[in-house]
Amino acid sequence: MLRRISAVVMLALAFGAGAQEADLAPVTSLKVDLEQVVRLGTVAPVDGITAAGQPDKAALEVFTDAGYATVIDIRAEDENRGFEEAAFVEELGMHYVAFPIDSEDDVSFDSARKLDELLQQYPGPVLVHCASGNRVGALIALRASLNGADDEQALALGREGGLTRLEDVVKKRLAEGAQ
Repeated sequence: MLRRISAVVMLALAFGAGAQEADLAPVTSLKVDLEQVVRLGTVAPVDGITAAGQPDKAALEVFTDAGYATVIDIRAEDENRGFEEAAFVEELGMHYVAFPIDSEDDVSFDSARKLDELLQQYPGPVLVHCASGNRVGALIALRASLNGADDEQALALGREGGLTRLEDVVKKRLAEGAQ
C-alpha cells in the first residue's frame, strides 16, 4: 500500500514539475503579448526579432534580462509612450532606435528596406514595436515580400507580426510591387 502511495506522489510531483517548467518557457511567437512576457519573466526572438505593441518599463526589463540588445520604436514622435522610453532603454544598456512610421504612406517597401537595414546595423535580438504591433506587422509583411515570399506568405508573416487594420494597405503595396 505504501508503495502505491509513494508511486502516486512521485507521479504527481513529476507531472507538477513538468507543468511548472512549461509555464516558465519563454514566449516565442513573432508578436508577443507583453502582459504574458512580464508575467512569465522571459521572452525569446523568432529569427532574431520580436514584434510588440508599446512596452512598459517592466516589459523592457524582461527583454533586457533575455539578452535583447536593441529596441526599434516605429511610433511617431508625438505618440505618448507613458514614460521616456529612449532614456530608459539606454539606461538598461540596450540601443534605442527611433524609426517613425506615422502614416499609411510610410507603410512602404522603402520603409521595409530601411527596417531591414536597421536590423542588419544594430545587434540583436531586436524588439520592434509600435502602439499595437499593426505597423510592425505591416513592415514585416513587406520585408518578407522583398525577401522573396509570395503575397500570401508575406501577409501570413505580417499577421503573425501583428498586422491587422493595415492589411488592405499592405495588399495594395504588394499589388503595386516593389519599386
